[in-house]
Amino acid sequence: MYVRKNLRFGVVWALSWRSLLLFTIYDSLVCLAYEFWHVHWIDIPWGGVATLGTAVAFYIGFKSNGSYDRFWEGRQLWGTIVNVSRIWSIRVFHFVEPMAGDRLPDYEDLRDLHHRLLYRQIAWVNALRLHLRRQTAELWDTDVAPFLDPNEDADVRRMSNPPTHLLRQQSDELRQLHQRGLLTEFRHVAMMDTIQDMFNAQGGCERIKNTPFPRQYAFFSFLFVWIFALVLPLGLVGEFSKLGPNHIWLMVPFAVLVSGVFNTIETVGHISENPFENQMNDVPMTAICRSIEIDLRELLAETRLPAKIEPIDDVLF
Repeated sequence: MYVRKNLRFGVVWALSWRSLLLFTIYDSLVCLAYEFWHVHWIDIPWGGVATLGTAVAFYIGFKSNGSYDRFWEGRQLWGTIVNVSRIWSIRVFHFVEPMAGDRLPDYEDLRDLHHRLLYRQIAWVNALRLHLRRQTAELWDTDVAPFLDPNEDADVRRMSNPPTHLLRQQSDELRQLHQRGLLTEFRHVAMMDTIQDMFNAQGGCERIKNTPFPRQYAFFSFLFVWIFALVLPLGLVGEFSKLGPNHIWLMVPFAVLVSGVFNTIETVGHISENPFENQMNDVPMTAICRSIEIDLRELLAETRLPAKIEPIDDVLF
């Protein structure tokens, strides 16, 4: 996610220079054909071009809104994951304890139990991030395995959907704790509700990831913008020629500017379609996971904590 208040010129230029170059060449050729080669039949009425531009503006606006909705829903889902992780940790500390009259396990055993439940939660958020970005094979050993028991790690990593199996492990452990008398029935149900919230958030993320933006909207938005860019100088060339000698060349920067604006809107919508691809404008899942890890490990009274993820070239991943 780009975090700087204003886009750097280099970022804007990297996204637009190719299209601006093509627009400049094409619009200049239209001027040459009209002014020097006297190909006046290419001049078309401006009214038709303006009508087309209005229709294209509505269409790419619809696409941009749809793309932003996908990004914002993804960010909301990860905000839910942050809150649910904190709720889970507090319930682990306050709910998982011996009931009155039961034998109290020694302090180290109870602390280890809390440690395991919270570390598995950290493993889950990281596994979900890698699962959404299709990076499980490359980063599992460094981002997930350190938070799991070696036997559990070996079982989970071979699954097609590791986050789901980690939540199942949490559920199994809650059942065992209830049977051992470390969870009342009410507390067991409350913690299972928290796991349900995690499943809902994970399912929402997977829905966005596995359902691409409708290709008919994406394709025709791109196509209509370029059709408009091709027609625009044909409608402007005659209008600018009426301004006087040599004024026709003013059509080139004006047409490039208008075409560039339309193309930029379309491009912004395109790069916002999939918020879990680890790109510049995506949900910063790595930073969110690190924030969750720091929060939960601080609750475990750990002092050797990892540093927060900092932006790289104004981009937070």
